[in-house]
Amino acid sequence: MSVSMNPPGPSESSKEKSPNETTYESSVVHGEVDSTPNQNAETKRGLMSRHAQMIALGGTIGTGLFVGSGQVLRMGGPLFLLLAYSTITVLLYGVATATGEMSSYLPIPGCSVSYYGSRFVSRSLGFTLGWVYWYIFAITVPAEINVTALVIDYWNPPVHNAVWLTIVGAVIILCNCLPVRVYGETEFWFASTKVIGILGLLIMAVVLFFGGGPNHDPLYFRYWNDPGPINAYLVDGAVGKFAAFVGCTTFSVYAFGFAPELLVITGGEMESPRRNIPKATIRYFFRLITFYILGAIAIGIIVPSNNKDLLSPGSGAAASPWAIGARDAGIKVLDSVINAVIVLSAWSAGNSYLYLASRALYSLSVAGHAPAIFSRCSKSGVPYYATALSASFSALAYLNVAASGSAVFNWMANLINTGAFQSWICCCIIYIRFRKATEAQAVTDIPFRSRLQPYAAWVSGIGFSILLVVNGFKVFVHGYWSVADFITSYIGVAIFAVLYIGHKLTVGAKDRIALRPEEVDLHTGVEEIILQEKPALPAEKWYQKWRLIFE
Repeated sequence: MSVSMNPPGPSESSKEKSPNETTYESSVVHGEVDSTPNQNAETKRGLMSRHAQMIALGGTIGTGLFVGSGQVLRMGGPLFLLLAYSTITVLLYGVATATGEMSSYLPIPGCSVSYYGSRFVSRSLGFTLGWVYWYIFAITVPAEINVTALVIDYWNPPVHNAVWLTIVGAVIILCNCLPVRVYGETEFWFASTKVIGILGLLIMAVVLFFGGGPNHDPLYFRYWNDPGPINAYLVDGAVGKFAAFVGCTTFSVYAFGFAPELLVITGGEMESPRRNIPKATIRYFFRLITFYILGAIAIGIIVPSNNKDLLSPGSGAAASPWAIGARDAGIKVLDSVINAVIVLSAWSAGNSYLYLASRALYSLSVAGHAPAIFSRCSKSGVPYYATALSASFSALAYLNVAASGSAVFNWMANLINTGAFQSWICCCIIYIRFRKATEAQAVTDIPFRSRLQPYAAWVSGIGFSILLVVNGFKVFVHGYWSVADFITSYIGVAIFAVLYIGHKLTVGAKDRIALRPEEVDLHTGVEEIILQEKPALPAEKWYQKWRLIFE
């Protein structure tokens, strides 16, 4: 099987392509993968728009918002919690619209941001980003499983933590072995439950604000006055307050996950992606504002930042700030209901990240950057070998048995945050090169384009670069040195450098650092994707708009 390659101008890297990479570029256009002599099954376009959007939201509204927000509140107070979440939301606009523009133009099955890195910038960047995605997504699965055990400890159950870790991990793996449409439907309802839950919690905060709780005592902004809107962190005074803001902002990243990247991956398995990805991108951003900005305000209203039960390094069991607020307000049983929703949230987030990890490894395989065995799929479109290897990382959750649960959570959060910063920086770089290529080649058939681009990508890229550098700043403060914290904060940078330089000195030795704009292939596969688009549905009536929350 072959497809003619007609980019505006052949690049040096395209002349040096390996057979595997040529096979990948030709085969994925048709939704097929010829990674071995025998014909393999391939991933399927089994996700509808509502599936893809909810899967992305499921990875976003996870344990970071429900549990990790407690540590941010404890660290910096309610004002810095709000400012940190607002800062990340603004920076993510540049990333989300950048990935939304690229993936709506070229939504390829089995695709990830790393593929765009190879196609629009260089093979070395795509190779490096692909492997970084895989190990970060895979590590995030045990992080979510670990938080599940943390939350369950709130009830002091007589069952050992290892039992809960095993049950949660098994269900996550089982869900990812199902056909993608079944998986999408399962995750849709998981995520829908979280959306309903967070909306209910926002309503609870409003009720408590005006004194509608059992004790009829209005909270207003009481905790903004005592203990105050801002905490000092690590040291006293103005320096300590600045450290608190930096710490809150870097740690908050964990709550936002890799949702823009998830929209890219699900876009490859979405029906009519050129029409649905733009809608998913815009709705995702407005959901960030609704759930994260309003959520940060609500948490600052219902819980004081000096509450001893908030998640802190070295503690054992910890509760969500939402559960603490309900308990302290005297609302019986609600704290347990909230914690149950959080357990489901961790399950859902782990489910999404195992999906991400398996598709990242699958994408590496079909590109020739990983063994061909990982591109093999079942008849229902599940890359079973890629899923199995990715799922094996779930065993890291058992570190919870040997160490403090919150300490393990912080280690994994540091690793994940570093990967997120690197990913979002690369998304901005890839988009800027893509944008230059579309301008150089006068390509105007772009389904989605933000008015703030490419300036938003520049701001986001610079902002996340700064956060990457200061991610582990705590260890450089006198008295706070920790080998574990230093390694987990910065080892990701070393891994990225080793992968990139290693590939650049070997396979990519003859490639440019970045393709010239006129050499970038913006045409292969686009026509086939356009032909697969289905007609648009009739416009919704005004009374159907409530479904935007879930679709």
